[in-house]
Formats: sequence, C-alpha cells, structure tokens
Amino acid sequence: MYGADATVGPQLAECAARLDQPLRVALAGSLKAGKSTLLNALVGQDIAPTDATECTRVVTWYRHGSTPSVTARYDGTRSLAVPVQRHDGRLTFELGELTADRVDRIDVEWPASALAQTTIIDTPGTSSLSREVSARTLALLTPADAASGADAVVYLMRTLGAADVEFLDRIGRHVGGGSGPLGVIGVVSRADEVGAGRADAMMSATEVASRFTGELEGTGSCQAVVPVAGLLALAARTLRQSEFAAFEALSRVPAEQMQVAMLSADRFARPDIPLPVAPEMRAQLVDRFGLFGIRMAVALVQLGVRDSPSLAAELVARSGLDELRHVIDVQFGQRAEQLKTHSALLALERVLCACGDRQLLAAVRRELADQHGFAELRLLGRLRSAPAALPDAELAELQRLIGGFGIGATQRLGLPADAAPAQLRAAAVAAVHSWRARAEHPLLDPFTARAAAVAARSAEGVVTALR
Repeated sequence: MYGADATVGPQLAECAARLDQPLRVALAGSLKAGKSTLLNALVGQDIAPTDATECTRVVTWYRHGSTPSVTARYDGTRSLAVPVQRHDGRLTFELGELTADRVDRIDVEWPASALAQTTIIDTPGTSSLSREVSARTLALLTPADAASGADAVVYLMRTLGAADVEFLDRIGRHVGGGSGPLGVIGVVSRADEVGAGRADAMMSATEVASRFTGELEGTGSCQAVVPVAGLLALAARTLRQSEFAAFEALSRVPAEQMQVAMLSADRFARPDIPLPVAPEMRAQLVDRFGLFGIRMAVALVQLGVRDSPSLAAELVARSGLDELRHVIDVQFGQRAEQLKTHSALLALERVLCACGDRQLLAAVRRELADQHGFAELRLLGRLRSAPAALPDAELAELQRLIGGFGIGATQRLGLPADAAPAQLRAAAVAAVHSWRARAEHPLLDPFTARAAAVAARSAEGVVTALR
C-alpha cells in the first residue's frame, strides 16, 4: 500500500532491512571517556584510533567483513577509501584533505568474530568543545524526526553530572520509546584511575559504580553500571610474550624497591631507576597497561601465574571486561531480536503517524505495549545493585527465570537441554504457582513482591510458548 510512495517506501524498506542486520550497539560518552579503547578491548584487536585526530570527531561504524577496509562517506553521496596507518605503534585513519565537518560517517569492515553478530558504533564525545561534534552523536542516537540509529547504547562516564543524567534520559526515551531505557548500560570508564592506579583501584571503582546505579535508579535511565579499566583490558587481550617476560623479571624485584620505582609513571620509565627491565620496555608497559595494570600483573606472577595466556585471562577478568561482556550478552546479545524488533516498530510508528494510518498505528502500538521482556531487562539491572530480599538459592532461581543466564525454556527453568516437553511444562507450571504465591505474600517488601511477579509472568510465558 505504501511501498510505491516515494517518501514512505524507503522508510518502510529501512524498517524491514534493520531486522536482518546485526544488532547495533553504540558507544557514547563524554570526551576522552575511553570509548575507542573500550571498543578495541571488546573486539580484541586494535582497530579503532585512540588519538585525538580528525577521524575521532566522526561517527564510525564497525561491521564484520571478510577483509579490512575503511571508507569515508562525505558530502552526502560521495565515498573515499581511507588508508589505515600506524604511527608510533598506534592505528590511525588518514582522511587526507578531508576534514571532519565534511564526513558524514566512516564505515569500517574488519574480520573480527566479535563483529559477526554485533555492529559497534563509536561516537564523538558528547561534551566536545565543538557543538557540531557533539551534535553528530545526538543526531545518531536521538534524531528529531526518526528512530534512533542504535538498538542499544553503552554509555561511558568518569563522573555522573547533570549533563550525563540528561543525556541518558534522552537516550532512554528515544531508544526505548514508551518502554524506557531498554538497552542502556553505564560504564565507569578508566576505572583504574578512580583509585589513582592503586592495587585496590577496581574496588573503589566498584563502589563508584554502585553509587551511580543508586543515583540513576530514581531516573530509570540506565539498566546497570559496570566499572571497566579499558586500557588494561585491551593490553591484556593483546598481551605479548616479551611483556610477560618483563613482568616475570619485575616480580623478582624486592617490594620496597618496586614501590619506590612506581611512585609515578615517569619515574618507573626513567633510565636511572635500577630495574631488571630496559627503560624502553618499561615505557611500553606504562603506555599499554598503566601503573595499575603493572602492579596487578606483577602480583599475579608472584601468586603463581606461569604463562602469558593465563596472565592475560586473569588481567581481563580483573579489568572488569568479562563482567561487562556478560552484561552485554544478557542485556543485548541474547535479546538481539527483541531489541531490533522494538527499534523497527518505533521507526514504523513514526512513519505511520506521519501517514495518519490509525488502524495500522494501533496494531503497532499494541505490539509495543507488550513490554514484559523489557521488564525483565530492567529487573536484571536493578538486581545488580539492590538484591531482592530472598535466600540466595531463590534469588538465583529468580535471575535464571527472568533470563539472566539465557532466554531459552531449559535455561530459564534450569533443566537439561534435552529435557522432555512434559518435564518442561510441569516445571514451568510449578514455577508460575510458586512465584505467584511469593508475589502475593503480605510480608514481602514492595520491590521483592514486584520481582516475584515478574518471575511469575516469565514462567507463564514459558508455559505459553510450550503450547
């Protein structure tokens, strides 16, 4: 009916095409929040420039491709193949005579497995001194006359100011529509700097993340806040054997001598500081790992880590990246189809509003009103900072039932993958009765009662699906 319309037809085609594309996850945040470094850590390769060059002022899309290629889209319809170079060991895109104000976006195709199911969008800093640069991010995530260009957002912050809260609220309204912040995760970025690089820096960052979560709960603008030391995560995922050997040598230095040498990054790399590692290698370690990463790596070797793969895995876990990847998988990855469908429906709703088609618009809004999946997402985020008043075993069952460990029927019910349909149905019905009874218990606090009601509704969904 609308396919032949020159204006509406392309918009409807875009809605349909979006369902077949990988999930779009945007990295947003203030200037120098560490977005490009975190992107590299998530992908496990150094593919995003981190220096403050022209290319970091442009929205950049990272997609999966069979061979590496970088293309600048500029002046509306024109494109240019961009050479990839490395200066002082760091990757950069050379735009040549093109300036950022002419470039609409940069498309990067890279053969990285992390991009097979997810397209990652790196955005310019929202607090850039240039209003035009910040506007590029807003135009992508919260356009005035279209649906958001992202299905989900990872928002990086070092502090939580009024500007962050306002921006998160805008993202939540635009990405989630009336359902709230469906796919918004907060990250306390550069978390190792929260504690000034001390050995307990991540503990301090975890406390900060918990405080941010509590402050954002009242606004309902974010599902979870996770602390991540992006620099350490990237260095760990790309750990070199020569660096492991350097950590082994440093692990044999007396504690007092190491403590004095690591009073500052400059001091640690000075040639006149007597350490069994060349000054050039020490400077490399500071550049890639930071003081916190060096302290952590040396301590792990002293505790018995004996090879570089084991050290890399331990450092990745301590950087917070594993936790973030788990949250992204639970909140985004396992619900990719749901998030993409929601984005497409929001886009379709805007088209139908413009067309004035009340019948189809009512049907789309009925679909958007089915928000239980998003209630599960919000509850999972809330449980990270405010556990329900339940015994540990029941709390674990609650998280499993609402999709915290997978959204398949067997995963929700905690049964083997080959469980018979009758066994699944019996377990699901029992879960409905059990959690409905908990939700109606008169002594439960309001939050726990609501959580139990969500779990009961999830179990009902399993029963319905099994029919």
